Amino acid sequence: MRQPLVMGNWKMNGLRADGLALAQSIIDGLNAGDQGIAVCVPFVYISEVGKLIESTPLALGSQNVADQEKGAFTGEISASMLKDCGVTYALVGHSERRTCYADTDQTVAARFCQAQKEGVIPVLCIGETLEEREGDKTFAVIDEQLNAVIEMAGVEALANSVIAYEPVWAIGTGKTASDEQAQEVHKYIREKIAEKDAAIAEQLQILYGGSVKPNNAKALFSMPDIDGGLIGGASLDAESFLSIYRSI
Repeated sequence: MRQPLVMGNWKMNGLRADGLALAQSIIDGLNAGDQGIAVCVPFVYISEVGKLIESTPLALGSQNVADQEKGAFTGEISASMLKDCGVTYALVGHSERRTCYADTDQTVAARFCQAQKEGVIPVLCIGETLEEREGDKTFAVIDEQLNAVIEMAGVEALANSVIAYEPVWAIGTGKTASDEQAQEVHKYIREKIAEKDAAIAEQLQILYGGSVKPNNAKALFSMPDIDGGLIGGASLDAESFLSIYRSI
């Protein structure tokens, strides 16, 4: 049985005190035996939040990772640096990185590989825009984004990763894919990977990301191929985030 996972993505929000207070409030709402919950923190606060949540059920994530190991890459943060700060997960290929900062399928695959090389679990974000969905290109987009990673890293690399399906048209818009729409794509992703390795596909955590809220989380998470969520805005409120977590 797959372990559920709920991850918060704080994006570029809050100052130092806000992040520490939010992390503390989440910790206060957890029980000793809880697992499968993480927060992806802005780079500048990773170390401090990491120290606060050390030895708690809350895992630490990064919102990105460099596609290079080290060197003259001003402004980038390497996987080894993240690992050194206690990071467990790193988002790669979030739609905002692809749209606003020109991440390509190839650079996303390179980031995926760099994270794994240093023992950081990559969370591969994939998904289509509204134009692509309306053009009946959803599955073609999913194929391209997945294939780039499989071709560079091999399908076996997915055994130590997480996939997050995030329909771009449902991120920060208040729109949410219906339970059935989300399940359809999650099922497609799992079946596509199963064509290459059924065992990996069966154990792979596939999260849904796209305006998940306390009032829709339970129905989404009840779908057979949805193993949790990558939560944006609702993760900035401890009560909402914990409510989503408890929904699973």
